[in-house]
Parts: sequence; structure tokens; C-alpha cells
Amino acid sequence: MNILVTGGAGYVGSVVSGQLAKQGHEVLVLDNLQQGHHPTIDEDPVFLWFDIDEVDVLEDILVHCRIDAVVHMAAETVIEHSLTDPGRYFKINIIDGIRLLDTMVKSNVKKIIFSSSASIYGEPESSLIEEDHPKNPVNSYGETKLMFENILKWYGYAYGLKHISLRYFNTAGASGNHGEDHRPETHLIPNVLNTAIYPDKPVAVFGIDYPTRDGSCIRDFVHVADIARAHILALEKLDEFSGRAYNLGSGKGYSVLEVIDIAREVTGVDIPVEIRPRRVGDPAMLVADITRARVELGWKTEYSTLKEIIESAWKWIKEHPDGYEF
Repeated sequence: MNILVTGGAGYVGSVVSGQLAKQGHEVLVLDNLQQGHHPTIDEDPVFLWFDIDEVDVLEDILVHCRIDAVVHMAAETVIEHSLTDPGRYFKINIIDGIRLLDTMVKSNVKKIIFSSSASIYGEPESSLIEEDHPKNPVNSYGETKLMFENILKWYGYAYGLKHISLRYFNTAGASGNHGEDHRPETHLIPNVLNTAIYPDKPVAVFGIDYPTRDGSCIRDFVHVADIARAHILALEKLDEFSGRAYNLGSGKGYSVLEVIDIAREVTGVDIPVEIRPRRVGDPAMLVADITRARVELGWKTEYSTLKEIIESAWKWIKEHPDGYEF
């Protein structure tokens, strides 16, 4: 297949693009590099540097490159910023997303895999979150992901667009040359490991008064390579399961303090901690029920423990202590 990956130079996008290329697909990576990094692009995918809102260019690519399917990963993702600048999130995640869908329909490209998020669920009502769990986002990032899933439903109904939404929980780890290098970095595991390298900067723990086993938030961590394999399976199963959404996690929950303890074991560093107040918009617990993805997509995680995930991230960070070079 000829596949366009939007946001394909990002952390997850670059791994998805590389795995698709290794599967024999012709992959075009679209990214404006505001959050992505050019060095993440392997030799096989073709890189296109432009914004998704450049509709004329996008239409030319979809038509002249004979695109069969789109993997849509381009988005604003930092939850804290979504609370202070929601307009930017609605513009990029919704308005630009609709432009993409309209251009796809106009160009007769009728297949899309969407990178959604567990943020759509908000504060969970059960210990394990199934896909049918009530959706009540507590930040505009999660709201935009939920809105776009609903938009896809109606585009499927009206225009025959085949779509699957993949709801990521906490993606982590590194795969080959592909690791986490966000500017600024907001994800827990790379921040913990960066503190192991630069221990004069304690890792921030936001709240230890949650109704959890040790008072810190509990999250479900899944390796980036496992996330990428789910995209390949979703493309293969798109005709059969169009309109479905799937949780992507490990099905296990670890608290922030437990993550730090495992990182101490992996790195051999007594990682310092600074306790801070809760952040607005942080649910106490998010753990995935991944039964549907296992049964319908045939997906399972190859990195089964958090220690394995942290070990892969630690290896990458030691090789790239200052992130990607520019």
C-alpha cells in the first residue's frame, strides 16, 4: 500500500513509519517538524516537510502519489498546554483534521487510522477501562481526540470513509534510533531518566494525595514498538473492523512512585524527587482493558514488563543525553 503518515517524524510516528516501510509499504511522512525530528526518519520513508493545513499541496500528494491509506498522528499533545491554550488544540486537532478528511474524500482516499488517546475517558469509573467506558475528558486535548473520533463516525456514514481509532495509554520506551525527545519534555519516564543523568534537577511528582495505593497517579505504560505494531494490524483489519476503537496499553497499572523506583533499579542512580501539588486535569488512575485489541486485531505486547520498557528508554537516553542533534 501507499501510506501517508501525518506527524510521522514524531516519537510514535517515526516508529510507525519505519515499521510500515519494513513491511513493504511505500510510506510518505508528512511533518512540519514543530515537534518531530528529521533524524528519526529512516531511509525508506519519503519525508515531506509542510503543514497539514496546506490543502493544495496535500491534495497533490494524495492524488499523484496514489495514496491508499492515511495514518493520522499529527496533533498538539501536551495536556498542560491544552488547559491554557485550548484554541490552538481545537484549531490543529479538529479544524486541520477536518481539512485532511475533506481532502481525502475529494481525492477518493477512503482509509484512515487515527491516533486517539486514553484522555477521552477522563476520571475512570472502573479499575480497568473498556472501550465502552463513559467518555468525559478533563482537558481540551482529550476533548479534541473524542470529537475527532465522532467526526470520523459521520464521515464514515456519509462518505464511506473506513476508519479505526487507536486509543493510546502511556507510550514509552525506545526502538532502535527512535526515542523520546520532546521540547519541553512532559512525559514521566524520560523525565525520570533525564534526572538520572542530571541528578541536580529532581524529577517532579505532581500529587501524592490521590486515592491510590501510594498516593501518586497510576498509569498504564506500553512500549512504542508495540503501539506501532497495532497500527499495522489495524490497517490489515480495516475492512473488517471499520468504525471500531481500540485501547492500546499493557493492562497493568504502575504508580508514579513505582516508576521512579524501577528506574532507580535500572539506572543504579538514587533519583531525587520533588513533590509538587496536583496538576489540573490529571485523573488518579488510567489502566486499559486491552481485550478487544487482542481478540479482534490479534495484538499483544512483546514488551511485557515496565522494567523492559524503562531499560530500552535508558539505553537510548545514554546514547542521546541531549536528545537528537540538529
